[in-house]
Amino acid sequence: MAERQGRAGERRADPEQLSGALRRGAVKKNVAAIHIGGKLTLLQRKLSNVLLLNAYDTLLSQATHRIDARTLAAMIGYNSNDIDSLRDALRGLAETVAEWDMLDDKGRQEWGVSALLAHARLRDGVCDYAYSPALAEKLHDPRVFALINLDIQRRFTSGHGLALYENCYRFVRTGSTGWWPLDVFRRLMGVDDSEYYRSFKHLNAKVIKPAVEEVNRASNIQVEPEFKRMGRAVKELRFSIRENPQLAMLDIDDGQAARSQPVYERLRAQGVSDRLARQWIAEHGAEAVAEKLDWVAGRDGVRSPVGYLRAALDNGWAGEGTPAEAPEPPEPSAAAREAAKARAAARARDEAEIDARAARRAARVARFGAVAEATRKRNPTQRDADRRLMLGRLTGEMEREDFRRHGWESALNARAIFAFWEEMQPGLFDDLPEMPPE
Repeated sequence: MAERQGRAGERRADPEQLSGALRRGAVKKNVAAIHIGGKLTLLQRKLSNVLLLNAYDTLLSQATHRIDARTLAAMIGYNSNDIDSLRDALRGLAETVAEWDMLDDKGRQEWGVSALLAHARLRDGVCDYAYSPALAEKLHDPRVFALINLDIQRRFTSGHGLALYENCYRFVRTGSTGWWPLDVFRRLMGVDDSEYYRSFKHLNAKVIKPAVEEVNRASNIQVEPEFKRMGRAVKELRFSIRENPQLAMLDIDDGQAARSQPVYERLRAQGVSDRLARQWIAEHGAEAVAEKLDWVAGRDGVRSPVGYLRAALDNGWAGEGTPAEAPEPPEPSAAAREAAKARAAARARDEAEIDARAARRAARVARFGAVAEATRKRNPTQRDADRRLMLGRLTGEMEREDFRRHGWESALNARAIFAFWEEMQPGLFDDLPEMPPE
């Protein structure tokens, strides 16, 4: 398994050597998944995300999943050959109880409990593992999920910080987590069995403030806690959430996971817009959309395949009990056609922005790769001098701290880093794609 060196000698997986789901760089996490495992260590939490990413496509069709142990270590940035630590982390996942309490498809309250991993085994350099069927079903539910960016995950150094990020990120579009009773928050952070953290003073000083600081510094969102009091005592808290404008470049929620699905290409070939194709895959799941596509393709005389497909998805046609002849969607009125044109224009603008963001991201990745190669060729004395010189050029304390932590991979200082190396080695980026304007 090929690897590359990240910041401070950290072992990282070479994306070019990864295959399948592992190339996506992000993992879907259902509400139930985000609300479990509060007691996980940082290593265990990162490990659980990578295992889920590796297994996601076959969660419901395969009982056991496999991943090369060296790939696994590299994906979580594990800078050690100490297999004992990896073994302990897997044991921790198998011993951690997952609990969910949510509404099922029919609006009924559903409670469940399961071990995070039903089993895990390391043998001949390969890790194989399994989820219980009930938990696998929850983890695979495509309707309510957040995309956990594994590149952002690597930037976290505390389990509380990563736990807060996972629990807040899915609310980024609503702007707030809603109110959590303190006992719920303690459970999410994994400190509910500690008498020390029953004191809000200790909880705030040792968990809330450090976790908020790390989320705001290391991730693509910014969070701010708000407290609800009863008398003088804090009883509930919530977090307001907004995108971090300085680290928004790390946000990969641009639909790449959906676009990697074969059914996405089939939808686009039918004339379905990029945004709608990704929405249908997210809401209904790739398998269900593919089933409806096959069903619509097998019907004669369909004037509007996209409209028919929409109706099939919305109404559940093509399942058992479906009438032999489902009604053809009615022809739209002139006003509806004009509204559709306006929506199409808006979608085109949105998709152009998405393409521009993807181009900017690709250009940044290519430049960071060139910088990594340039630094690799420098001797240790030169590397130390380069870092000191770069630090001297950064004026803001936030920028300087980010560079101290992440070195030449500091996303916050991307433009400054590129300018520095363009000056150090003129022409370093000449053969790379142009950097589109922000």
